Amino acid sequence: MKILICNDDGYQAPGIVALYEALKDMADVEVVAPEHNNSAKSNALTLHSPLYVHRAANGFRYVNGTPADCVHIALTGLLDYRPDLLVSGINNGANMGDDTVYSGTVAAAMEAYLFGVPAIAFSQLLKGWQHLDAAARTARELVQQIISQHAADAPPWLLNVNIPNLPYAELKPMKVCRLGRRHAAEKVITQVNPRGDTMYWIGNAGPVKDDSEGTDFHATAQGHVSMTPLKVDLSDHDKLPYWAQTAARMAAHKASREASDKAGA
Repeated sequence: MKILICNDDGYQAPGIVALYEALKDMADVEVVAPEHNNSAKSNALTLHSPLYVHRAANGFRYVNGTPADCVHIALTGLLDYRPDLLVSGINNGANMGDDTVYSGTVAAAMEAYLFGVPAIAFSQLLKGWQHLDAAARTARELVQQIISQHAADAPPWLLNVNIPNLPYAELKPMKVCRLGRRHAAEKVITQVNPRGDTMYWIGNAGPVKDDSEGTDFHATAQGHVSMTPLKVDLSDHDKLPYWAQTAARMAAHKASREASDKAGA
């Protein structure tokens, strides 16, 4: 079993160190992670500047790029093998509901998934790394289960896991959930710098909008570990017939206009 580990908090973050320590005796484990914190970089790739890979004293490799960069170059030339599993995290803070769209932790896992490699994104609910040992143990147990049931041999899948900051004994059983929803983000924060220019800071995430039973927000609030299977297909399949009618009307209008132009020529 070959496991590739990435994150978005940077290769020196306690979360990725704990994840590596939890998995290193279960498989051949390698770390390729960002040099610096890349939270909320989503699936961004660096296309207009070169990327460099360095090896740290502990053996981790780090890249001057985004989480998606790390996984992308690892799978397209840096590694001389194809990993069986990509594990991302453990993130310093939750990635639930709409936040998954922005998350660099989830993006690293998604990049592997797009290349056909099964992937898991792990996050702790609250920032600060409290009870990180419990989160790492939970991650280890899930990976152990995946290995035992040969799930990595199946067609690729993508899991998003969020773990409450609780002692291991207080964590409730894992629940499979759908993503919840948030309200729109709070207002942008403005400040004036010493030169009189206005600076803009992205506001905090909005409050929870849908934390009903069955969502990741609800499960973790009750002390459960949440697990959400994700997919990348953004197509609104239910709306395809509606927009097909719009396209057909536009085509008919264009054909009618062209016929009229020919008749008047």
